Amino acid sequence: MPQVVNLSIDEHATVIEKIISINRVTKVTKGGKKLSFSALVVIGDGKGHVGFALGKANEVADAIRKGLSKAKNNITEVRLTGTSIPHEIIGKFGAANVLLKPASEGTGVIAAGPVRAICEAVGIKDILTKCLKSNNPINVIKATIDGLKNLKYTKDEKDATKEQEQAKG
Repeated sequence: MPQVVNLSIDEHATVIEKIISINRVTKVTKGGKKLSFSALVVIGDGKGHVGFALGKANEVADAIRKGLSKAKNNITEVRLTGTSIPHEIIGKFGAANVLLKPASEGTGVIAAGPVRAICEAVGIKDILTKCLKSNNPINVIKATIDGLKNLKYTKDEKDATKEQEQAKG
């Protein structure tokens, strides 16, 4: 099970921050329309840690700042093998399904906007992806994170972690 990792900017010099989308949201009240903004933000260190969040505020800059601070508290660890992922997987959230396929070295990141941002923030250099059904950025990001969280260890990685645990204990 992936664990939540506390990632701070002070510890890592290279923190990747990406803004996926900024939406103008209007709430209609008795007195008129109330305008606010929501910003979908992804943060990662390029070494297997990634987080995302949705920040909401009356100003765009405040929404981005809130999103970044929430994303820093919502970091998860992703298992990588070299520059790709260990195996093919489909991440699901709501109506969004995202197919993630490992690719050979030199392929690059073949992905749409939200999935590309996640892959670059994690540090995946070679991957093939396809968004199935929904293309709502929030659900696509949640489906991508679900797929990355559910990646399994290969047999060699399991043996290596068991040896490390035995050496410690």
